[in-house]
Amino acid sequence: PNYLECGRSANRSIMEEPMNENCTSVTNLLLAELAEGQGRFVDQILNGSWQLTEMATWSLSAHLGAFQSSKRSLPQERTQVVDLMAGDVGSLLSWVHYFFRDTFNTINPEISTRLKQQIQQRIIQPYLDRNDMWWQAFELKEGQLVNNWNPWCNFNVLTALLLVEDNPDIQLAGIYKTMSSVDRFINYVKTDGACEEGPSYWGHAAGKLYDYLKILSLATKGKINIFDKPVIRDMGEYIAQSYIGGDKWVVNFADASAKGGGDPLLIYRYGQDVNSSEMMQFARYMENTGDKTANFKPSRDIFRAFEDLRCYPELENVTAALPKNNAKWYPETQFIYLKKGPFFFAAKGGFNNESHNHNDVGSFILYQDQQPLFIDAGVGTYTKKTFSDDRYSIWTMQSAYHNVPMINGADQSFGKEYKAEHVAFLPAQNRFQLDIGKAYPKSANVEHWNRSYTLVQNGLDIQDEFKITGPKQANIIHFLVAQEPKIGKGEILLNNGHATLHFDAGQFTASYDVIPQDDPRLSQVWGKELYRIKLTAKSIKSTGKYTFTIRQEAIK
Repeated sequence: PNYLECGRSANRSIMEEPMNENCTSVTNLLLAELAEGQGRFVDQILNGSWQLTEMATWSLSAHLGAFQSSKRSLPQERTQVVDLMAGDVGSLLSWVHYFFRDTFNTINPEISTRLKQQIQQRIIQPYLDRNDMWWQAFELKEGQLVNNWNPWCNFNVLTALLLVEDNPDIQLAGIYKTMSSVDRFINYVKTDGACEEGPSYWGHAAGKLYDYLKILSLATKGKINIFDKPVIRDMGEYIAQSYIGGDKWVVNFADASAKGGGDPLLIYRYGQDVNSSEMMQFARYMENTGDKTANFKPSRDIFRAFEDLRCYPELENVTAALPKNNAKWYPETQFIYLKKGPFFFAAKGGFNNESHNHNDVGSFILYQDQQPLFIDAGVGTYTKKTFSDDRYSIWTMQSAYHNVPMINGADQSFGKEYKAEHVAFLPAQNRFQLDIGKAYPKSANVEHWNRSYTLVQNGLDIQDEFKITGPKQANIIHFLVAQEPKIGKGEILLNNGHATLHFDAGQFTASYDVIPQDDPRLSQVWGKELYRIKLTAKSIKSTGKYTFTIRQEAIK
């Protein structure tokens, strides 16, 4: 793989794609040999595994800089890094060693010896020796995140410990350390169970936590089992609650894609262990909406492949259904999902240093008849800039491209201190309200900006009430939409006339920007263009109220 290119051009895929293909090939060969058992694939399993042991590192070039003193994308001598890919390779080779150790010994004992040594040297020993790998969460600094890396990497380390490590003292110390580390992830996640990274990351966050807890339970014959804890169940059910429908649209705050829904077989297994009929029925629904021949797709995750094969027949006996509740409130994460008539509404409070953060405090999305109306664009292809100090120079990260105002010439700022206040969901009124003023820098001079969303039978009501000290620039209200709007006096037609955004023409001048979608990760979801509506206030005021209504239209 080309490790230099990431540092030169920020291109990650040129290194990652061939490595992924190599690992997937080893997985496919392993499964084929286990299924057939005739020795036909053994030599190529050996070749693929041996090639992996000859690599200078199993880590991705984009990750190395965060763990090496050089801060560069080339692997550094005598520095072993346990990142997502290194862990996956270690886990994969642990399964290879487990199943084919005796077979390899008949060919040449050096093969199994080398596999074991490499797994111990690259995965187990660095994990035991180091507490400073940020995802372990042992040396958390103020404002530091604990995200999907934690359960994902700990799952891989646990797999290696269980399958390869034969020193009981080392094995026990390692297992206990993974438990301590994963505890920190569970404690970081809000007790309401929402995934602040979004549905796209659910399979890597809550899903990997489930895998970790499952393999730990299996290894201890059920003696260590926390599937009965409400937070574990709530983390699982989040994926079903976040599903909108149609062309697999989902609620997609942060870096999540607007399309997804999750892996049906993983969702089913998780639901089974936490006793959630909601998850199991949703899994069957997702399985019915997909290409059934494509549901089993081995990657480099052998454990999930085995579990998929085990539970697939069971899934066929489950009744398909979507969650039936019309409101889901996540009070700690400050997410709200509401359904009424043809509309699905979601909004967020939170703060501007969440995992995979966008500056989007107070933003919302609205779908009509399971089609996007007001949207969150998501994120483009990951580059070096995406996870650097230049992250917020990317348009998808900026509040100006979310459904929130530009206040007195200022967009929202990045940082934990930039947050929502007085956040509340009023179920009797179907209303979500919050003050987003503290999400903006001091230069905005905003004392408060109270925004409320009320979902009604035929649309959405938005009300803003604000106070600004010494305003110098006109406020601009932004709305991001998927289809080209048609501006009229006091109204904007949306989605080819299926809905209308009403505003006070005496208060605002309406315009819109065309945003070309050149990034394939975005264009494959949204097409060639997105559109940003701009309602620019005609007067500069220190106090005021704005009202916007979105209404369903009868198409003749």
